[in-house]
Amino acid sequence: MTVIVRDVRAPDAEGFARVRRAALPFMLATAEQLAFDWAHAHPDSHYRPLVAVTEEGGIVGTAQVGIAHDAPRPGIGYANVYVDPAHQGLGAGTLLLRTAEEYLAERGARTVYSWALDEPANHAWAERRGYSSSRSAHFLRLDLTKAGLPPLQDPPAGVELRTAEDFAADPRPLFELDAVTTADEPGDVGAELDDYAHWRETTWEHPLLDRALTTVAVVDGVPAAFSAAQTDGLGRYSSGMTGTAPAYRGRGLAKLAKNASLHRARAAGCTEAFTGNDAGNGPMLAINKWFGYEISATEVRYVRTIG
Repeated sequence: MTVIVRDVRAPDAEGFARVRRAALPFMLATAEQLAFDWAHAHPDSHYRPLVAVTEEGGIVGTAQVGIAHDAPRPGIGYANVYVDPAHQGLGAGTLLLRTAEEYLAERGARTVYSWALDEPANHAWAERRGYSSSRSAHFLRLDLTKAGLPPLQDPPAGVELRTAEDFAADPRPLFELDAVTTADEPGDVGAELDDYAHWRETTWEHPLLDRALTTVAVVDGVPAAFSAAQTDGLGRYSSGMTGTAPAYRGRGLAKLAKNASLHRARAAGCTEAFTGNDAGNGPMLAINKWFGYEISATEVRYVRTIG
């Protein structure tokens, strides 16, 4: 069966989402979300989503390709390739990766990062293509229909729990909280959030962001910790980011916010909760274990020098 790689087209969004859900069922993926992401990619990211299609036109593989424009150092690219498990062995992944590497090299990338599920076949595949393993991250799942969530607790004196919707008139304080927590999030590449207009357009207005379930711990009027919630309308909930500003850490505020968000999610009809943690982020892994999350899979980040 012949496979070709091409740029995505608007009608590809549903097929792209289907492949992502099949290959990576631990992350939310909807056609609406993908179309939004494609339309709102930062120009400096040179974002280029690709699809591998059969001669009949069916999408069997996808790739998210771009430059990490918000990384502290230049020349870093990424190429995350996923193939429908029912169509592996056709060469789709190889062709997607080769196309991605050529594109990134033309745009100045000297290092390429790529995630792969922690399975022997994937390790061998990446290593044959010159990639070396780096850090790993876990996907965690919580069954909200069976889980006994920790009971809700009254916030301590001076602390108030609000939703993101309460900041609709001026979400800049949430941007500033997101930026300071993202700055020291464990990872190979890192990110610096310094563009409020782009954050508002691509994060605050993102179709998966559920402002009613996103919970913020406010200390004496200042947002100090938050748990961002994403939902896909299919009963699936995902923690987009949970963090605490450095000055307020050690007080259990992130746990307080996330617990409230999970209770709201279950009351709203969500049946599954997902989250992801860097394997070295012990404090957050401990918090999620406390909630009842269990590791469903592990992903390894691979890196290669190109150019």
